[in-house]
Amino acid sequence: MPVALGRGGIRANKREGDGGTPKGTFRPRQLWWRADRHPRPRTFLPVRAIGPEDAWCEDPNSRHYNQAVRLDRDRGGDRLKRDDQLYDFIVEIDHNSSPRIAGRGSAVFLHLARENFSPTAGCVSMTKAAMLRLLQRLGPETKIVIG
Repeated sequence: MPVALGRGGIRANKREGDGGTPKGTFRPRQLWWRADRHPRPRTFLPVRAIGPEDAWCEDPNSRHYNQAVRLDRDRGGDRLKRDDQLYDFIVEIDHNSSPRIAGRGSAVFLHLARENFSPTAGCVSMTKAAMLRLLQRLGPETKIVIG
């Protein structure tokens, strides 16, 4: 299936903000989805609806780096509930998760692509049809190979 990758290409030595998609073998952790826009998709992954306060911490100085957070007055992050469709389906993968190393990249997801398949900030993106087909096959033990 056609996908768009990070504007920095595939990187063996991923760094925060480099625009690269990390090279490696990863496992999907869970699916986040916009329940207000789409019915729950079929998948073997754990599924979580995206709420208005859901975000992802991209601050290497935070103890919550590369983790889901709730937005509030004291905590920022990359909001998961977006006006566009890119994050209508997000597959969270285990890149830089165990252990989490500050500066080695955060918020690397599989998500929906822009209409023109322009590069991502480091994620892997695809059409909605491709995502729904992929989700039907994805489970926690699936291997996602990038590079």
